Formats: sequence, structure tokens, C-alpha cells
Amino acid sequence: MTPMKFGIIGSGMIAKFHAKAIEAMDGGELHSIFGRSPEKNQALADEFGCKNYSDLAEFLADPELEIVTIATPSGAHLEPAIAAAKAGKHIICEKPLEVTPERIDQMIAACDDAGVTLAGIFNRRFHPAMDAFKKAVDDERFGQLTMCDAYTKWYRDQAYYDSGAWRGTWELDGGGALMNQSIHLIDQLIYLAGDVKSVCATVACLTHTDIEVEDTAVAILEFKNGARGVIQGSTSCWSSTGHPAEVDICGEKGSVFLADEQFRCWDFAEEKPEDAEIKKTMMQGSEVADGLGANDPTAINFTGHQLNFEDVVQAISNGQPPRIDGHEARKAVALICAIYESARNDGKKVML
Repeated sequence: MTPMKFGIIGSGMIAKFHAKAIEAMDGGELHSIFGRSPEKNQALADEFGCKNYSDLAEFLADPELEIVTIATPSGAHLEPAIAAAKAGKHIICEKPLEVTPERIDQMIAACDDAGVTLAGIFNRRFHPAMDAFKKAVDDERFGQLTMCDAYTKWYRDQAYYDSGAWRGTWELDGGGALMNQSIHLIDQLIYLAGDVKSVCATVACLTHTDIEVEDTAVAILEFKNGARGVIQGSTSCWSSTGHPAEVDICGEKGSVFLADEQFRCWDFAEEKPEDAEIKKTMMQGSEVADGLGANDPTAINFTGHQLNFEDVVQAISNGQPPRIDGHEARKAVALICAIYESARNDGKKVML
């Protein structure tokens, strides 16, 4: 298969992350970069040996360009996505796809009208432990689901929020610890436990200054399947190594707790032959692993992004939707926005 030519919109830390993932992937190659910082653009272009554009229209007009990845601030995804769709380019967009469901709906409509693929990035879905977890759910090994929870107890210092004028703003960050950091675990929770029926929540900004959004949040969930659950998200939980982000699923016949990419618990009333291998290869060892990106966002490896990108290329080649299409990526944003609505109304129950 001839590699598809990728272009990146953005020139910051996440854009470089995309470039590394594209460089390592099968089925794609980095063709060009567009960004609004000439110095960062040139540095990325020189490092990865690709074309450098400072004009979006010229970037999108390149006939060789096939897929665009968007790595701009969260609330600045809509406009380049619509422009790319109108130019006939497939789109892979960073999380969150946009900061409200309504803006995401505009992206989905533009891509549908243009006949191009829209995919979201949720790199934490792409590892063997998540595949095993999802299979156990699909095989109904838990029986009736009862408690389904997600915990992201991370730390970001004040310098993190001060490093960019967009950080910690409703307009461009779309929210705080939930929309920016916890969204990965919220996506995993929905992916595993199913859609949420209602939510009650409270949020606060406890340890940071000069930001508009929350650094601490708690939500109580009722799932459509009857299960209950909790989401806890924070960027104010200091740790010397960083706490792993965790998604826990319990039911009448089993319990599984996934901490980053290793299981802390894999326990079923009815064992199956694959359980022994899962416990041997995917369980935490005697020492708990440092949290992936818990204290330092640059510490996250790009393997998940690489696999995410490869899934999209394969889907396009087969004429099928990717695993995380626009509708799938929308779910976590809709839930987070419902949490914010509940918090603004003193914890009033919000129906989804």
C-alpha cells in the first residue's frame, strides 16, 4: 500500500508528537506542516524533512496532501477542520474534537458533505490491555454492571497554565481537568461501560490562579444499563512519580481495574483460559508504574497515536469508518459538558 501523505496543522508540543507518530507509522508519511509560528514551523520542518507552509489555503491546496492532523488548541479545531473538509482532505483531530457538542456537529456535517473521514484521537484506547478489557465487557463476563468509575488524579503546576494564553480558558481549552486531562479516561469509561443516562457534579479551582476553569471535579453517574459510577478528575494531586489514571469496572460476576496500561485487578467468578496469560503479561508488578503523563504531559509515549493513525489509514483504505469517528469522539465531550452544566446549577441532575 502506498503511504498516505499527512500534513499537520499546528506547531507546538502536540504537533511534534504527531510528527513522531507519523514518522513511525505504517501506511503514512509526513508531507507538510502548517502553523502560525514561523520559527516553530521551520524547526519542525527541518527536523522531520517536510514542507513548511505559513498560509493555510496554500497548505490545503497542495494536491499531494491527503490527511490532515489538527494539533491546535482545543477550541480552535472547528475552523481548520471545516477548511480541510472543503479542500477534500481527511481529518484526524486531537482530543477533544471540539469544546462543545454543537461545534463537533458542525465538523461532522462538513465532513459528511465533503465525503471525507473525520477521526478523533483517543490514544489510550490503543494498547493490548484495553483490547482485553473491551473483550471481557463484550463477552458479558461481568454480568450486570454495577460500579463503573474513572479517576485522573494528576498534577500540573502553575507554570503549565501560564505557558500559553489559551490554557485554562473556556473559549480555547473548553474546560480544565476534565476537558483537557480526564477526557481520556472518560472516553475509556463510555467505551467500556456504555452511554450515560444522567449526571450530578461539583467542580472547583483549588490550587491554581488566573484560570477560568476547574482543577478539581467529581461527578456521579447513572448509566443507561443501570450501573452507577464516579468520575474524579484533577490537576491538583501532587505525587513524586504521578498517579496512574484508572478506569474500574465491576459487575455481579467480575471486577477489573486498569491503571494506565496495566491491570491492578483482573478477577472473574468464571475463569477462562486467557485469564492466566492476561495476568502474566498485563498485570502490575510488585512496583506500581509511574503515571503516564500524570505530572509531565511530554512524558506520554506516541505509540497510541501511531496506532490511532494507522487505524484511520486502514479504515480509509477499506472504505469504512475508523474506530473513533466523529460521532464516537463526540460522546466524551457531551458528557463533560453535561457535568459542567450540573456544576453550574449546584449539582442539579442533568439528563443526557
